[in-house]
Parts: sequence; C-alpha cells; structure tokens
Amino acid sequence: MKSLIIGGVPEHFNLPWHLAIDNQLFTNANIEVIWRDYPGGTGAMTKDLREGKLDMAVLLTEGIIADIAKGNPSKLLQPYVQSPLTWGIFVPASSPYQQMSDVKDKTYAISRFGSGSHLMAYVDVSQRGWNPEKDLTFKVVGGMEGARKAFKENTADVFMWEKFMTKPLVDSGEFRMIAECVTPWPCFSIAATQTTLQSQATDIQKVLNIILQQGQLFKQRSNAIALISERYNLQKNDIQAWLDTTEWASTSKFSSVMLHKVMDTLLELQIISKKIPISKLCHQWDCNNKVVGQLR
Repeated sequence: MKSLIIGGVPEHFNLPWHLAIDNQLFTNANIEVIWRDYPGGTGAMTKDLREGKLDMAVLLTEGIIADIAKGNPSKLLQPYVQSPLTWGIFVPASSPYQQMSDVKDKTYAISRFGSGSHLMAYVDVSQRGWNPEKDLTFKVVGGMEGARKAFKENTADVFMWEKFMTKPLVDSGEFRMIAECVTPWPCFSIAATQTTLQSQATDIQKVLNIILQQGQLFKQRSNAIALISERYNLQKNDIQAWLDTTEWASTSKFSSVMLHKVMDTLLELQIISKKIPISKLCHQWDCNNKVVGQLR
C-alpha cells in the first residue's frame, strides 16, 4: 500500500479528511493517507511542499497560487471549500483600538510571509483604500499561539485569523474583533508536488474523488455540529452560523475566471511579479473529467 502525506490546518474545515481517515475510506482504496496538522497555516505548507516534506496539501487558494507563481514546483488539483473565508481582524481585548482606522500603521502579527494572514492583510487594507506598502508592518509569529504571545508582549497590535476558530479567545476576553474581511474567492484548494503527481497520479485521483464526496456529505450528517464542537471546542450556535455559510466544493474543476481574479489581485498588490498560464498553475489530468482546457 502506497502512502501520501497530506497537510492542512487543524481547523473545522478539514474534519471531512479526519472522518474519512477514521472510517478507513482511503485504506479501503488501498492508500495510506498520513495527515499532518499545520498550525502555521498555508505559508508553512507551501514551504514543505517546496522541500518535498509533503505530497499534498489543503491550502488557502491565494497562498498556493502566489507561491506557485513564485516558483513552487506544485500544481493545483481541485477546489476544496468553494465558499469564501471570513477573516476576523483582532486586537488584544485590553487594547485602546476600537476600529480599523485606529490600527492604520500598526504592526500585524502574521504566521509567516506568504501565509494567508500576510496576503489577506494586503487585500483587506487595499479594499479600505490604504496603501499596503506604507500602511502595513508585519511581525512573523508562526501562528495563533505566536500571535497570543505577541499580544501579551506588546510586539504586535493586530492579527487576522479565521473568525470562528478565533471566537473562543474573544469569548474568554483575550481577543477583541474590530472588523471582518471576506475573501473575494473560494477559500481552500488542494495541491500536490509535481514529483508525487508523476509517481502517484492514480492514487491522488482516488483521494480527490473520496474527499470531494465526503465534503458534500458532511453537512448532511445529523451529528456534524456535535462532532465539530467536540473536536474544536466551539460553541454550537457559532458552529451553526459557520455551517450556514460554508460550502465544500461540488466540482473537481476550477473556474478559470476565479484563478485569473486571484492572480490579478496578487499582481496588483505586487505580491507576485507576473501572472502564469493556467496550464502551469493547474495539473493537466489526462483522464476522467479533469482537463485544464475544460475549465469553466
């Protein structure tokens, strides 16, 4: 039995993966899926894809597209979550900052450069009419725990993270949310290294087919809220609000319009120096229904 090492954030979005592993759906397809949690997020995963420490990853769409455009030898395979991500913009609860205008020119804690917390800060302030090059300062903290430490040590002022996963820290009085930012595209996509694609394309296709189906079935589970609450320590009313706005991908195909929109935004914000052809961004499947030329 061949194995695939797959990375993803330790968040509720990826529960379908864990349930599929627990129920031996991949094992029954003669594939061993080894899951690795990445609290550091997309930036940490793109680094490990580059270094061959991961075969596949579930990443923020803008983060993996930016890194592939910068030379990451990986390919987009399939959408995972087709709904946008709602980012919360947080400050320490004791902070004097009450609104976004108060944090202009302040220091943003980010997981690492190239992470979602980094890229979406650019997107957010640009949408607010700020100048990202002048109005953004960053401190790399490695993830949520690093941001908590930076807040306590007064080395960062602002932090962007998924709204609902951060809600417990708001409820406990540690963080305060001053604004939201919704991604202007589907939030999570699946990618793989070219090396793994060359050696295990059939296994990857099996994994993608299984997780596409499991994502679609997840919201139909009568115990979905209880499972999320138990595993991620979230309040049930928050989980329901999150489920109401979350849609897992219903198709294995990317929208070429969406991919160009992401690259146009990254180019405008000077996060990438040039756009790349979609054929270099996405893997060109030569069988089943996955053909780049049929992207819609």
